[in-house]
Amino acid sequence: MAKAATAPAGGFFANWRQNIIYIGFVVIFIVFALTLNDKGFLNPNNLLNIVRQTAMIAVMAVAMTFVLSAGEIDLSVGAVAGLTTVTVAMAIAVAGPVGGVLAGLATGLAVGVFNGWLTTRIGIPSFLTTLAMMGIAKGVAMWISDTAAVPILSPGYSWIFGGGSVGPIPVLMFWMAVIAGVGHVALRRSGFGRKVLATGGGEMAARYSGIDTRSIKFKVLVLSSCAAALAGMLYAGRLQSGRFQLGEGDELSVIAAAVLGGTSLFGGKGTVIGTIVGALMIGMINNGLILMGLEFSQQLIAKGAIIILAVALSQKRG
Repeated sequence: MAKAATAPAGGFFANWRQNIIYIGFVVIFIVFALTLNDKGFLNPNNLLNIVRQTAMIAVMAVAMTFVLSAGEIDLSVGAVAGLTTVTVAMAIAVAGPVGGVLAGLATGLAVGVFNGWLTTRIGIPSFLTTLAMMGIAKGVAMWISDTAAVPILSPGYSWIFGGGSVGPIPVLMFWMAVIAGVGHVALRRSGFGRKVLATGGGEMAARYSGIDTRSIKFKVLVLSSCAAALAGMLYAGRLQSGRFQLGEGDELSVIAAAVLGGTSLFGGKGTVIGTIVGALMIGMINNGLILMGLEFSQQLIAKGAIIILAVALSQKRG
């Protein structure tokens, strides 16, 4: 009888925690809509700006969902995005837009293979591998660009990769929707996604079931770097230049978006749709804080508080 009496409460709280990101998103939106209506929060252009500012974070966060779900982490995504903006801009100046795209993809692939190799073959924890890569990628970007912005003089590239719009809808929204759709299907409907979740949920058990967990971890780290490179290509297109500062600090927002959306930091659990909502929520909070007139330092404090909240909500209650 006692168990029957407590079951509904347990089920309620489990559902509440599972849906906290959606509840939080709606609550924060309503609060900002009521308090910042006179400052243009609900203006369609402002809402589209939130999407523009969030798209690159969302793209990287989708891949981070796979990394975290597999029990790993990637701290180099922001620096890789910044490095990619520089390599793309320099390649476009020499070989045109196609050369720029190939250079961007090659940058992400090279970094991802290196991160994956060190983590899965040498045995260095991904936290340390990608932390070191964060510094390496930023240093290379500063070195090859001589710390100067590299302009992109290709209107076609800029339109496709972040600067264009179809009517009122920014191209960045299409990129975000496509990546989110592909990521959701891959994680929930494919064998690869099931292996990722199994690897993060229990690596030893996954091995006994025939899953090559080293290969899975290698692939998600490559995927993460390639997504960071795509985000860098979008940064470069939107801002029409390559700069080593672009993407700086994005790893904080990317991880926060994934974890806040319901992905566990300890592996075995991930949701791409929740990650996208988490990214949009962070973008909305940043936008609201700016409209309130708060300083950048205060925005960083808010992001840190979001991560603490996300980690707390991801913990299983004993």
